[in-house]
Amino acid sequence: MIIDAHHHLWQPARGDYHWMRGATDILLRDYMPRDMAPLLERFGVTRTIVVQAAQTRAETDFLLALAAETDFIAGVVGWLDMESEDFALQLASYRTRPKFVGIRPMLQDLPDDEWILRPAVLRSLGAIADSGLAFDVLTFPRHLGAVASALEKVSGLRAVIDHISKPPIAAGTLDPWRDPIARVAGFDGVHCKISGMVTEADAARWRVSDLEPYVHHVVACFGPERLMFGSDWPVCRLASEYGDVLAAAMLSLPPELRSDPRIFSANAARFYRI
Repeated sequence: MIIDAHHHLWQPARGDYHWMRGATDILLRDYMPRDMAPLLERFGVTRTIVVQAAQTRAETDFLLALAAETDFIAGVVGWLDMESEDFALQLASYRTRPKFVGIRPMLQDLPDDEWILRPAVLRSLGAIADSGLAFDVLTFPRHLGAVASALEKVSGLRAVIDHISKPPIAAGTLDPWRDPIARVAGFDGVHCKISGMVTEADAARWRVSDLEPYVHHVVACFGPERLMFGSDWPVCRLASEYGDVLAAAMLSLPPELRSDPRIFSANAARFYRI
């Protein structure tokens, strides 16, 4: 059994995907459960976590509606306005919704690299920690220092770093990513997704060997008990198809972990409480 802990679904005509302006044709189409189902069946993926791709409550509601009618979707990581004065009330309301498992702000797209340290955001992080819901962290390496500072200020936050924080894989350099990701890994309970790597590599010529140094580093930092697989489908299609992404995640791990059920199922089920 495999759990895909990170993918997206969308309908561009809904109109709230700010990042789609100028996107390539392969992304500018509907991606719905019916499009994903054959891939999951082919590769033995039984459950998934669908993650927000728009900074609106409307998209969160859209994903929850899809989850309600789709058996393979086990959880939804949505978006809520973490600077809103009534964030705690919003969170309490959404927490009662079936399959709502976490929150993700799109830190990588915000103009303030230290947004997560704003007082209102820290209060909201405290509310998330108290709720027991998950917090997905979408960052580039330059954000990790602020993330570590936020983790120091908010105890008990159950956080996961998406896409191993998008290191410069295409350039083949580990720095300045290597030390900040290790610092974040030092906080108890913080997890990391082996996902989103092929689109940070050379999309036309990437190889598994390009990914290995980065994957081996997060294995050393987080250990196999705090890692989980995510396809980042359909964004991954910019560089590769679903089966190749799954194979690359397996083959980039140390040999003894390439079929580890913790990384490919159990950790995601435990972390998202599905």
